Amino acid sequence: MLACAVELALLGFAIIGSWLFRVSLLESVRLNIPDAGFGVLATVPLLALFFWMLHAQRGPLAEIRLFLDNIVRSAFRSWTILDLAIISLLAGLAEESLFRGLIQGGLAGRIGQLPALLLAGVVFGLCHAVNRPYAVVASVIGAYLGLIFVATGNLLVPMVTHGFYDFVALVHFLCLRRG
Repeated sequence: MLACAVELALLGFAIIGSWLFRVSLLESVRLNIPDAGFGVLATVPLLALFFWMLHAQRGPLAEIRLFLDNIVRSAFRSWTILDLAIISLLAGLAEESLFRGLIQGGLAGRIGQLPALLLAGVVFGLCHAVNRPYAVVASVIGAYLGLIFVATGNLLVPMVTHGFYDFVALVHFLCLRRG
């Protein structure tokens, strides 16, 4: 599972970067049920966008749907629900540690909260740039996750939002939706 290795590498990069740049990732994560619950609720707008995209017939969202149908479906065809749960958990943990914890959290004190949020969102989008529309949508999602981090002050919330969104979207797309 190359995808899991990539996510673990991102987590390692976030941990090393936090040490080098003196950004405390662990202080940004507070484990508590209300914030985890808020993270689950925060997936609602993301899932609404996802389901809208699945029904798009034209335009940028349709281009993303075609990418999912043609590339993602075949790449993940043999994955079990447990595999999807593991990659979703790793993505939420690793990517949010890197983009929201290290990049956004590390830059906020140096360049300001809003520029750090926007920069982390754009970098997140660029790292997901499988096509132009996907990069734009991922940048917006990255900014949304950054806003959740700023609003709650708890990195757990965007971690849960990201991981839960990925899991629900992947299970629906790969296991429940007829291609």
